[in-house]
Amino acid sequence: MDATITAKGQTTIPKAIREQLGLKTGDKVRFFIGSDGRVALLPVIPISRIKGSLSTGRPPVTIEEMNEAIGAEAAGEPRS
Repeated sequence: MDATITAKGQTTIPKAIREQLGLKTGDKVRFFIGSDGRVALLPVIPISRIKGSLSTGRPPVTIEEMNEAIGAEAAGEPRS
C-alpha cells in the first residue's frame, strides 16, 4: 500500500492498515525504527482499555500476602 506525504509532512494511514490495527479517529500511534532501518507503527493502547484483561480468576492478593511471599522468596523457601 502506498501513501503520499503532504507539504506539512502528514500522510493518511490506509484503511486496511487502520482496520488491522483497530485504529479509530483520535487514536494515537507510535513509530519505532529498527536497527535494520525498518519502521513499525503500533497503536498506543491506553491502560483503561486493557484493565482487567489479565484476570487470573482468583481474588486480588493483599499487601500482607505479597510481603509474606517476598519474605519467603528471600529466605529461599519453596513456593506454595
